[in-house]
Amino acid sequence: MTDTALDRRRFFAVAGGGLLATTLFACGSRSADAAERFPVTRTDAQWQAQLGPAAFDVLRREGTERPYSSPLNNEHRAGTFACKGCTQPLFSSKTKFESGTGWPSFTAPLPNAIGYHRDSTLGMVRTEVHCSRCGGHLGHVFDDGPRPTGKRFCMNGVAMIFRPA
Repeated sequence: MTDTALDRRRFFAVAGGGLLATTLFACGSRSADAAERFPVTRTDAQWQAQLGPAAFDVLRREGTERPYSSPLNNEHRAGTFACKGCTQPLFSSKTKFESGTGWPSFTAPLPNAIGYHRDSTLGMVRTEVHCSRCGGHLGHVFDDGPRPTGKRFCMNGVAMIFRPA
């Protein structure tokens, strides 16, 4: 093999590795609007002490709970689903439906309860849903839900608490 061929291979290997590293780094980060301020704030240590490991991972680190692992999947009583981080009411039980996805799903949030961010992790563009009061990550919203909204708010149950009516 010639020196030119080796140099070309080395160049493409380094360039490809750099592109891969940049892509992986960007996929795990939020855009500049992540600096949004919320009425309820705490330090990471305070959030960890309040929430425990699983809820902290979802609400504060944008993790995802395992499908079918949340007791809220089987919650069918009348009431309200609220943010585990700040107790803000998020969804009425009247909007809950069985999506078959393994996560609690709703057709609509309560007024002014949530905010949205563009999420480009996992190589796709989705709409992330967060609590408008504390900024806690709740899940994502999709355009494949039932009537009347056509929306599926696919939420992490570990990020919420249920309050019976």
